[in-house]
Amino acid sequence: MTAPAPATAPPHVLVRCRELVRPALAAAVARLHPWVGEMAGYAFGWCEVGGSSAAGPGGKGVRQALAVLGAETAGAPAAHGVPAAVAVELVHAFSLVHDDIMDGDATRHRRPAVWQAYGTGPAVLAGDALFALAVETLAAAPGGPGAVRLLSAALADLVHGQADDLLFAARPWTGVSAREYRTMAERKTGALLGCAVALGAALGGAPEATVGALDQAGRHLGVAFQLVDDVLGIWGDPAVTGKPVHGDLRQRKKTYPVLAALGSPAAPRLARLLDEPGRATEAAALIEEAGGRAAALAEARRHTARAEALFAGMPTAPAELRVLLDFLVRRDL
Repeated sequence: MTAPAPATAPPHVLVRCRELVRPALAAAVARLHPWVGEMAGYAFGWCEVGGSSAAGPGGKGVRQALAVLGAETAGAPAAHGVPAAVAVELVHAFSLVHDDIMDGDATRHRRPAVWQAYGTGPAVLAGDALFALAVETLAAAPGGPGAVRLLSAALADLVHGQADDLLFAARPWTGVSAREYRTMAERKTGALLGCAVALGAALGGAPEATVGALDQAGRHLGVAFQLVDDVLGIWGDPAVTGKPVHGDLRQRKKTYPVLAALGSPAAPRLARLLDEPGRATEAAALIEEAGGRAAALAEARRHTARAEALFAGMPTAPAELRVLLDFLVRRDL
């Protein structure tokens, strides 16, 4: 299977939604303790350590875009999805701050991670503050109590998925099945993407069946997103991804390309390479040769197709949803 062409620039929908959401997100962060707010601003890419303005754009804002598009799918104005967009963006930032600590990742977006820049204890505090602020923001929105329940359920899944991901690292290389992986990915990554688009729809007044279908679509999208992340975690360009080359292999992560390759005749040789420090480059080459990269991209396409089918069933789904899907599964490959 030929890898899709590299993404050249974020689609306009991400820019449009960032511009819509940024004032409300900045106003929410401004309510934090100044020091904690600075760390939050650093996590978002708005400032450097000490508070000076940052030159970088920060993250892409995928989840906030999904929340806005969810409201528009419900036939509501984009502004109805802004509280949901703020909440999911805060939760996403919280999860990344804590994930970097748990995974020992020293960099994020090509600069020191929050825990490296400010210390582990302060970074934990900043993550906790972002989480609390997300709940507060959503609770204050019209229809907030129901929306908070949706967010809470997604967070429970996110924690479950993250716990499985951490535990997988301690298992032998052949001790994780592809089915277990997909369940983990749906919870760790898909839950928040599904929650984002479902929350926007819920605040836009969509019926429960529509909210549920959008949640499922977002979860399939999340699995596809994670599969692409797995490919980038092994073969991505550090100058683009901001992460070290072969970082996932060195951390013994049971990613889909690895699991797929371990199901091939190359499994015995690959398992030996994966257990030998300093041979990550050879292991990456063997994973690709054994079909692991192609299998991950094919699985990403299957989940994307399922998400597209669910979105297509929405009579008022904006065309930008398809644009966003295409961008997410073709980024930097």
